[in-house]
Amino acid sequence: MHRRRRTALALTAATLVAAPLLTACGGAAHPGAAAVVGGDRIDVATVQAQAADVRSAQQEPGRSAELVTKSGQLIRVKLSGLIFGRVLDRAAKDAGVSVSRKEIQQIRSTAAAQSGGEQGVRTLMLEQRWVAPGQIEASLRQEVQLQKLAQALGADLQSPAGVQTVGEALTGASKALRIDVNPRYGAWDNQKVQLSTYQAPWITQVTPVRGQDPEAGA
Repeated sequence: MHRRRRTALALTAATLVAAPLLTACGGAAHPGAAAVVGGDRIDVATVQAQAADVRSAQQEPGRSAELVTKSGQLIRVKLSGLIFGRVLDRAAKDAGVSVSRKEIQQIRSTAAAQSGGEQGVRTLMLEQRWVAPGQIEASLRQEVQLQKLAQALGADLQSPAGVQTVGEALTGASKALRIDVNPRYGAWDNQKVQLSTYQAPWITQVTPVRGQDPEAGA
C-alpha cells in the first residue's frame, strides 16, 4: 500500500479507538436500535446483516477457520464502524469535504495494483479488516474521506500533531452527534471514537501513528 494509504488506515484504527461515556439508549426508548446517531437510528438488523456478510465470505472454500475465531467481536466491530462512518461524515461536512466516485475508483485501482488484483483486495480486506466484498467500497470511501479531511484541516498524517488535529475534529463531530448506544453493546467513547466495550486487536500501544494495518474492519 501507499504510505499515505497505510497512514489513513492506521489513523482510522487510532481514531476508532478513547472519553466520557454517553447515556445509552434503552430498548424501550429505541426498540430495535443498536444505536442512535444524530437522531438517526442504526438498526440491530443492519448490524447483523453486515456481520452475516462477513461470516459468509469467511466460510468460502479455502478460508481458514481461524478467521472466524479471530473475529469473535464482529458485531461490535461492525456497529463501531457504522457509527464511526457517521462521525466521519459529520466531520467531513463541517470541513467542507466531499468524496467523488472517481476518487474511490482510483484508490481501489491502486489497491488492486499493489495486492495482485481485485481478488487480492478482497482477501486483504476480509482477512485484515473483516470487510466483506460488498463493504469494500464504503471502507475505501472512508479512507479517501479521512485523507481529504486531514488536507482540509492542514494536518500532516505523517506527524503526531497532524493525527491529533484530525482526532480532535472527529471527537468534536462525535460529541455534536450525541451518540446513544443500546446497553447490550456498551457505550460510545467520544475521545477514542469507538465503542467503550470494544478494544481493537491492532491496538497494542498508545501512540498517535500506528504503522500496522488493522485486523478489523469498519
